[in-house]
Amino acid sequence: MQPAILPLDIYRGDTLRLQFKLWDQGQNPLDLTGVVAKSQIRDRPAGMMITDLICSVTLPNIIDLFLASPDSQQLPPAGFWDLQLTYTSGDVKTPLAGPVTVTPDITDSTPP
Repeated sequence: MQPAILPLDIYRGDTLRLQFKLWDQGQNPLDLTGVVAKSQIRDRPAGMMITDLICSVTLPNIIDLFLASPDSQQLPPAGFWDLQLTYTSGDVKTPLAGPVTVTPDITDSTPP
């Protein structure tokens, strides 16, 4: 199954916090017991890694993503991201992915 596409629109220098509640196809909470969640922003698929998004799992089906202000300050104008889940069985699933657009900030910005 292909990941659901979720574009991220980030304002450079701002903190980003996202929360996802995952459900199976039967609309039951997805059991995330033992799952390791990982998320990255890259300049392109299989390209240079820009930054990790910090992931935390809250059972039964919640994943929180966090991007600190200093990390968002370093983002290029565009990129791509995804959320990858690794199960205790070794199975890997990617429920979300998409493009990243970064809007230049004004306050506390520095010239390029």
